[in-house]
Amino acid sequence: MFVLGIESTCDETGCAIVKDGKEILSNLVASQVNLHKRFGGVVPELACREHADLVIPLLDKALTQANMTLDQIDLIAVAHGPGLIGALLIGIGAAKGLSLALNKPLIGVNHIEAHLYAAIMSATEEIQYPCIGAVLSGGHTSLVRVKNIGEYELIGQTQDDAIGEAFDKVAKLLDLPYPGGPEVEELAKKGDPTAFPLKSGTIKNRPFDFSFSGLKTAVLYTARKQEMTLQDKRNLAASFQHTAFKDIISKTMKAAEQYNCRTILLGGGVTNNQTLRNMFDQTDLNLIWPTQQLTLDNAAMIAGLGFHRYKIEGKSTLHLEAQTRIPWTQRQLFQNNPHL
Repeated sequence: MFVLGIESTCDETGCAIVKDGKEILSNLVASQVNLHKRFGGVVPELACREHADLVIPLLDKALTQANMTLDQIDLIAVAHGPGLIGALLIGIGAAKGLSLALNKPLIGVNHIEAHLYAAIMSATEEIQYPCIGAVLSGGHTSLVRVKNIGEYELIGQTQDDAIGEAFDKVAKLLDLPYPGGPEVEELAKKGDPTAFPLKSGTIKNRPFDFSFSGLKTAVLYTARKQEMTLQDKRNLAASFQHTAFKDIISKTMKAAEQYNCRTILLGGGVTNNQTLRNMFDQTDLNLIWPTQQLTLDNAAMIAGLGFHRYKIEGKSTLHLEAQTRIPWTQRQLFQNNPHL
């Protein structure tokens, strides 16, 4: 089955063609980083206009790269949430138009679920279920028990900032440009992660939940206490990064122990961070990382997961609606979207 995937949840437009949920024939992403950099973050109205301008030309390029025509497409998969409502509507509108014009089935995909599927797509070995999934992105930080593709149990999630969002905010505090994640990582390379005694937040009676707001505030107060030299900034960046990642790794390991899972699926843009990977590699867990082209928002993971969701649901979803939030559990997913 040849699946066309469309991604437009935030500030990156993606089109991809994937065969049978695994083989990537094309995977094109048009980034808007340069457009939003001067504003220090994503401007939704500008993002929507870019999506509208880019989605069809990108689709043509994806078909050309895959050496295919629209008539050869068997299924259209589109990210219908979570994300910016206007941006989602651009991708969904394009997908619905193609579905109607070509008389091809349409399936909606949870963008965050797709980040975990990116690791499955990248795996060179058969995944042993159940396993633990860790989503570490700009907008989401979650731990889930993955029973199988499409079956999840939420273990923990952030109660305030997502890990990627925390990196962006700390970058601003350190006068670094947007996007902040790569900038903080680069600055931290020459810093001492033990220079500042920072602590991660904890949530009472919720041992697997995350809180990065207090850690971010600690960085703010530390930076205000003294005139920061370049080395001070390096040390503070390294201390923040190490503290945040130590918290994530500790809770992931505890979840793996409690749920008797040794395999960890990791997804989301923050998995690009080499320090995170090095720290995780010091554990005895079986880690499944996405390849670099599948870490950031992309349409290949949407097409790949769309293949499986269509097999599970068995029907087209032409009445698909954009959703800014989608709960993890399948039961909640069906309750909140009667068209599935």
